[in-house]
Amino acid sequence: MFQNLPDYILVDNEDTRLNLLPMTYTRPVSGLRVGITTIREKWERLKGAPAAVRTVDYLSEKFPCNAAEGAEEIDSATVLGIGRIENLWDIFMLNGRAIVADFEALTQGRVSAPLSRTNTVVGDPSLIFLEEGAVVEGAFLNTTHGPIYVGAHAEIMEGAALRGPVALCEHAVVNMGAKIYPGTTIGPWCKVGGELNNVVMQGYSNKAHDGFLGNAVIGEWCNIGAGCTASNLKNDYTEIKLWNYPAQRFLRTGLQFCGVIMGDHSKCGINTMLNTATVLGVGVNIHGSGFPRPFVASFSESGGAGYVDVSMTKFFDIASRMMARRGIELSDADRRIFHAVREFAQQFR
Repeated sequence: MFQNLPDYILVDNEDTRLNLLPMTYTRPVSGLRVGITTIREKWERLKGAPAAVRTVDYLSEKFPCNAAEGAEEIDSATVLGIGRIENLWDIFMLNGRAIVADFEALTQGRVSAPLSRTNTVVGDPSLIFLEEGAVVEGAFLNTTHGPIYVGAHAEIMEGAALRGPVALCEHAVVNMGAKIYPGTTIGPWCKVGGELNNVVMQGYSNKAHDGFLGNAVIGEWCNIGAGCTASNLKNDYTEIKLWNYPAQRFLRTGLQFCGVIMGDHSKCGINTMLNTATVLGVGVNIHGSGFPRPFVASFSESGGAGYVDVSMTKFFDIASRMMARRGIELSDADRRIFHAVREFAQQFR
């Protein structure tokens, strides 16, 4: 009776899941994109079969744990051949290596769609792989330090410069003149412009205009306005501290470079300036002059004299409008998850 059920389970360790907030408010640990694919997709590719997921209760409706009796249990934070995602910064620190590993696995024995002669290639052209429907014209592509993967129906516009390892997932867009440095993943349906260095965008998010992001993790359905720039290095070059949810304080990272961590459905208005290692929760809306706090709690909006709560009605209205632009509906299950996130997040404000 269990023969059609998954025979392995990707299990979230609760301490790890809390350590990876705000990214794991809205997805299991295995739902994190590191490299070209998510952790779950890497295991499914290896096993040749769908995975079951065991995570926090409020996510189980969307990510059910339907598995065969006696199914093998696997730590969901384990990225095959790369290491373990234990801290938020591991996502961008391990991303370059993960792109290389995914590139080899996804392209082995396959032939790339043809690359237009309008492009300039520096390095080995065989390290550029275009899926069917990808469009790349008039770009500068450097594979000296790693591969460049362009997903199905993704587009790199003229004048853009990419230095691998870099990955564009399906339907992602790199705008004209953008500069994309190594270790960067542009998730499905994302649109980017300006300058990105070692940035991981999970999916459906936009940073379409000039401005800098470096050593950063951006969730889904985020929007980063024109001219928004996030520091990734302190002026005194000292070690960076990053907000840790379970500790409810800033902890040492051992890093000199760390940019913004942005939870799902968060927004930054035009010309927003973000301090080094700023953490924005889920459903945050930043706008106005000056630097926001280095930690902004979920469902908060910057105002003239401080921060105000964002009502669920307002949050759902904005989320529904943004998702409709991609032809996706905010489901009742999604709404229940966000209500649970808001309640759970109260302890971390």
